[in-house]
Amino acid sequence: MQTSAMTAPRSERLWVPGDWNAFFGFGTNILVNVLVLTGLLRFVLKMPDALVFGRILPALGLMLFLSTVYYAWLAYRVAKKTGRTDVCALPSGISVPHMFVVTFVVMLPILLKTNDPVQAWEAGLTWVFVQSFVLMAGGFIAPVVRRITPRAALLGSLAGISITFISMRPGLLVFETPLIGIVCLAIILANWFGGVRYFGGVPGGLVAIAVGTIIAWGSNAFGLGYGGLSVVSVGDAVSHFGFSFPIPAVDHVFSGFKYLGVILITAIPFGIYDLVEAMDNVESAAAAGDSFPTTQVLTADGIISLIGCLLGNPFINAVYIGHPGWKAMGGRIGYSAATGVMVLILSWFGVVALMSALIPVVAILPILLYIGMLIGSQAFQETPRAHAPAIILAMIPQIAAWGKTMIDGALGAAGTNAAAVGFDKLGNAGVLYHGLATLGGGATLAGIILGAVTVFIIERQLDKAGWFALAGAILTFFGFIHGEEIGFAQSPVVAIGYLAVSAMLFGFARFAEVAPAEPSVMHGEGATAAQPAE
Repeated sequence: MQTSAMTAPRSERLWVPGDWNAFFGFGTNILVNVLVLTGLLRFVLKMPDALVFGRILPALGLMLFLSTVYYAWLAYRVAKKTGRTDVCALPSGISVPHMFVVTFVVMLPILLKTNDPVQAWEAGLTWVFVQSFVLMAGGFIAPVVRRITPRAALLGSLAGISITFISMRPGLLVFETPLIGIVCLAIILANWFGGVRYFGGVPGGLVAIAVGTIIAWGSNAFGLGYGGLSVVSVGDAVSHFGFSFPIPAVDHVFSGFKYLGVILITAIPFGIYDLVEAMDNVESAAAAGDSFPTTQVLTADGIISLIGCLLGNPFINAVYIGHPGWKAMGGRIGYSAATGVMVLILSWFGVVALMSALIPVVAILPILLYIGMLIGSQAFQETPRAHAPAIILAMIPQIAAWGKTMIDGALGAAGTNAAAVGFDKLGNAGVLYHGLATLGGGATLAGIILGAVTVFIIERQLDKAGWFALAGAILTFFGFIHGEEIGFAQSPVVAIGYLAVSAMLFGFARFAEVAPAEPSVMHGEGATAAQPAE
């Protein structure tokens, strides 16, 4: 029965009922990110509304449209080639970590130095310009890296991202406004994990946002103000209505090259981060049953980001974490393209401001929390049980990076930093700041290296473990992992440590008596994946 369904003649159908669930969930995910970056541009970088709504958002909308339509087309090709009916398009959109990096590490310092938001915008454009070429070049080596790297290492590092940078902030905000957040989370979990069907087959995400919006506006009647919505903000948002088409910003891109020294410090390592993260996400999709060509994915991200940048968008495009979540919701091909069309309309007609004024963000955040839950669990479900320790080790650098980010943010809000406070004082208070910075440097790649070494040790393939430890030594020496910037001898002691581990493993492989490995057993054997109601 299942085999015939999987090879039905209409394998490449552009829309199926499950696409509604995925469209609503993914669309709200993208909308949240667009609303957040709009706030960063307006309130952190002090950019004028004419620049935000007239130049940046239209370019961003076109970039997202091109990206989502491309990945829908790629899924269509895979479905047509394989004859399968369950192929789900890769999700893509604004790279969330980079959204904050380009804002606070690149554009904000330029703004503070020049007091000119346009120059800050130009620096952001140049940053994306450089990263785009890193991605395009990296696309040709990524398949080799993916082929030799254990799945537990790739998915384990991804699980670390899902727990920290994807799940923690939504989780905290949900419990900061619990009457909306917890209720909306329960509505989503009951539908997508528990199989509860709501009236008329309405998607759980839509029900959650509708209920959260009602609670938020209803709370205003009692003076509680849950969700921070007001009639005044809605009136202000309406003033941004109007058609804005993206126009070339090539001159602004090259104007930002005067800040190239500042830009390269982060653009190259974060370009490599994008490359590794995209590999992780393609591996995640493969684990869920959909194999996409890694080179085409990375090259497309680079080209699409370059187009957006040349039109005025200072945020990079990336394949998203979360493919198994949208697939579990029933998403196939159409949800991706439909999301791109939605974003194009919202950004070109100035509707984004109105949406942010009408819907409380806390009602949308449980969807992101659900995706984080699903991706974190996938690392254990789609790998052998014996590899579980490697997954945990691969997650730890992300936890260290997240902890350092929280500490830096707290100290920055107080007008100071870790060096000014003193590393010894922080250590006496139990905050091992130097350890967090070292372990969390290049966290995604560091997690993959540590996870791969551990997997090959577990499998008694000590030669392969030694090669990955040697790669860790080289990457550390040049600052790609366990360091804060690229250069020579960035963390020499750590590099020597990796080198010693490599030599030890090669020695064990040749001279030590090694017990045979236990047979690998998959975590997910016999397990039933959670399926949302469709």
